[in-house]
Amino acid sequence: MLVGERMSHPVISITPDMPIHDALSLFRQERIRRAPVVKNGKLVGIVSDKDLLNATPSKATSLSIWEINYLLSKVTVAEVMTKKVLSVAEDTPIEEAARIMADNKIGGLPVMRDGHVIGIITETDLFKIFLELMGARERGVRVTALVTEKAGQLAKITQALSSLGGNFIAFGVFTGEDPSNRLITFKITGLEKEAVKTAVEPLVETLVDIRE
Repeated sequence: MLVGERMSHPVISITPDMPIHDALSLFRQERIRRAPVVKNGKLVGIVSDKDLLNATPSKATSLSIWEINYLLSKVTVAEVMTKKVLSVAEDTPIEEAARIMADNKIGGLPVMRDGHVIGIITETDLFKIFLELMGARERGVRVTALVTEKAGQLAKITQALSSLGGNFIAFGVFTGEDPSNRLITFKITGLEKEAVKTAVEPLVETLVDIRE
């Protein structure tokens, strides 16, 4: 799966000279939390709702609403945006985009093509992908187990359940307790919970959890 398949587009962008009051209004209207900042077709920054809110006066201020609005009209996006922007191309693997976001503790990445912003991939997009990967919106028997880190172990499990008529709708492999094992979580349909348990238990180190 590539970024271009799951990015949000067309992207809503703003200009660096936009007052932060107007930017906040746009964010609320479009229900977005961040936006690329573009000038003359070129990406010059990125700004989040947190950046904008941090630039507004505290609720404890003694200023009147008119004074606050006047001040906000004078502060522009250019003054609060992040200028060093990390971005990705549309053919970037989705997991690489997730790694960049996690390593840099950021919530979104502009997606570029030939120097132009064509979309944005955000943490919300990644959450939606995770829901799909784990079959969160589908019914089935969900299993979590520790398996030995050995070639062919996963094949034994999938073959055993498939031969009984099971259909895998989600399968994830995660770091185990130590280098000798892996934690797997999968969801399967077409079989009752007890049938899945009976088939899986002899093939795993530990059956951690099984539920419908």
